[in-house]
Amino acid sequence: MSRFQTLPNIMVAPNGARRTKKDHPALPISIPESAAAAMACQKAGADGLHMHIRAEDDTHTLDPGLYLEALQELEHVLPGFYTQITTEAVGQYSPQEQRDVVKKVMPKAVSISIAEMLSEGEEKQAKLFYDWCIESEISVQHIIYDVDDLARIESMNLLNDDTPTQLLFVLGRYTKNQQSSPSDLDPFQNWVQQQKARLDWAICAFGQGETDCLVHAHQQGGKVRIGFENSLWHKDGSLAKDNAERVKEFIKYRDALS
Repeated sequence: MSRFQTLPNIMVAPNGARRTKKDHPALPISIPESAAAAMACQKAGADGLHMHIRAEDDTHTLDPGLYLEALQELEHVLPGFYTQITTEAVGQYSPQEQRDVVKKVMPKAVSISIAEMLSEGEEKQAKLFYDWCIESEISVQHIIYDVDDLARIESMNLLNDDTPTQLLFVLGRYTKNQQSSPSDLDPFQNWVQQQKARLDWAICAFGQGETDCLVHAHQQGGKVRIGFENSLWHKDGSLAKDNAERVKEFIKYRDALS
């Protein structure tokens, strides 16, 4: 049996690093709000949480103390629920600072952008860090924005046969009015089909197209990440009431095509 957690089938990303309550009043900011959102999404059918935390001024932070507090709260309200932290830089944190937060928090799971980790050319330090994560039994999901990131994964020898390599394919970008399309998965899916390595992959998508993209990925054998980090809208363009409602809509369309 693998020592590492496999990716959830439906991971909810309820807030992200950029949006605030000005974007949607139900977007969770505080740790109690995030815990409540996770509980509602778990009841709706999600089986994992992608966690961002915020500072006192509601801005993105990688504060280890706040992460530990949030993880403790999640374990209290949802014992054993898959919870993944992030090292997303958002233009604020260096690769070293990203590595440091993982070592201080020691989470069971973390998502890391391979492009951010190599942004300062620290390939040796990055490889040592990824090896340390394996030794520490920390599941790393590599954030993949384009085929260049896939080349980085290969050049770093991060594909292996012992444990499935966890990937998140990002369909689109964090840009204003971004609308992702199912066809955005094609370059990634072509790569997946050529791989002999064991993979555990999921996608996230932006805008009104989120539902269609997630259903398409599910049909291709992938898992999904859904929530207000990436989209506030349903398939018909209406604004979702909350993250749990987004989970319910995905499940409705997924099951209708099963």
